[in-house]
Amino acid sequence: MAALPPRLVPYAQLMRLDKPIGTWLLALPCIWSIGLATPAGQLPSLYMMALFGAGAVLLRGAGCTINDLWDRRLDAAVERTRSRPLAAGTLQPRDAVALLVVQLSLGLVILLQLNDYSKLLGASSLALVGTYPLMKRITFWPQAFLGLTMNWGALLGYSAVAGGVDWAVCLPLYGAGVAWTLVYDTIYAHQDKKDDARVGVKSTALLFGAASKTYFAAFTAATAAGLVAAGLAAGAGPSYYAGTAGMVGHMAWQIQNVDLENGPDCAAKFGSNKWAGGILAAGIL
Repeated sequence: MAALPPRLVPYAQLMRLDKPIGTWLLALPCIWSIGLATPAGQLPSLYMMALFGAGAVLLRGAGCTINDLWDRRLDAAVERTRSRPLAAGTLQPRDAVALLVVQLSLGLVILLQLNDYSKLLGASSLALVGTYPLMKRITFWPQAFLGLTMNWGALLGYSAVAGGVDWAVCLPLYGAGVAWTLVYDTIYAHQDKKDDARVGVKSTALLFGAASKTYFAAFTAATAAGLVAAGLAAGAGPSYYAGTAGMVGHMAWQIQNVDLENGPDCAAKFGSNKWAGGILAAGIL
């Protein structure tokens, strides 16, 4: 961020370029499915990995821009988010819309490099990206909708390589990713639960309350089951299951050790999920 001209810093902050964890969490399911779609004995296409890496930066940035446009007044009332560019008035909504157009245009360029099936599948994810920010206003399960959005790459990465989705592989992989998201994003939401309750925003952190860790254990079990089912359908080898065990073990460590009343610790455990998903990626690749 320090290398950017000062006038560009608020735009980079709006895209969360200073907080790359979200990009990792969006890219990892893509990496998993690209790896599973690649024939045994071959390395995944570096070109495809680069396309999805760039796409993750742009789509995450677009999602954050849309979120901040919807939430700019709510963000101003929450301690953790009131310094965001739109909430703080550093940027105006018209600036954010202009940035969104640029991001979506570049994302379209990437999408057009994929096969026709994947073009349609990728474009359909925009419905989730555009509506997710509304969910915290109408349901206590916005983290579930985030999971559906963040893990779309578990379907798209596979189709980009194979020309279509093998649902026996991809559906349990997608479900595992959604369950994983319910763990890490509920941990994240515990940072804001007092402000959220005050301003009327809903979350699974508020819904689960003191029982959160019990729910986390159930979602971790669902993650494990989904990953095993995907591996069996894909004919995965021992390294995949080692990666699955490592990821599930990391999730169990988070559940055991996170202090849900400590905001910085919640943020740290949330950020550690790049390693949880990375362990699985290493086992697949």
